[in-house]
Amino acid sequence: MRIIGGTHKGRVIKTPRDLPVRPTTDFAKEALFNILQNRFDFTNCAVLDLFSGTGHISFEFASRGVERLVSVDKSNKCLAFIRATSETFGFQLSVVRNDVFDFLKQNTGAYDIIFADPPYDLKNIDEIHHLVEAQHLLKPGGWLIIEHGERTRLKHLTHFKEQRRYGGVNFSIFTTSPAEAG
Repeated sequence: MRIIGGTHKGRVIKTPRDLPVRPTTDFAKEALFNILQNRFDFTNCAVLDLFSGTGHISFEFASRGVERLVSVDKSNKCLAFIRATSETFGFQLSVVRNDVFDFLKQNTGAYDIIFADPPYDLKNIDEIHHLVEAQHLLKPGGWLIIEHGERTRLKHLTHFKEQRRYGGVNFSIFTTSPAEAG
């Protein structure tokens, strides 16, 4: 795994083999960040990374200088790795150990970008979308990006913007207009 952009571009991150994760491919990650950097000024962004796993998405955002970054996962091993790597690279981010669904129900913050990379076989992936909307967690014009496999269909959910596919990786993107955001 490597950081593909920002101040730490090209840095290789060696992840332990025993982490319970399926990282986003570098190909898909690079394509996604090309889209995001043309849409958002990262230095003024609040970002929430759900199902953080190895933290590679968080590290991409941190390398690009996001203003506020929160990484959520329930695996102690994953969070310890994220903390250690963040300290090594000098990244400032909040690491939260919690079940993502419980976190979303309790969170009152608002974010410009919410990225969720749940297990592809998770039965209630669409609940992520429902909780983000119910809790008004997206700022005006913000994006919710849910990574999923090819069998998952999310186009029917409100505020669907588009779906991007990169090999076996799919990103469904949802947004709010300034008038609709809470």
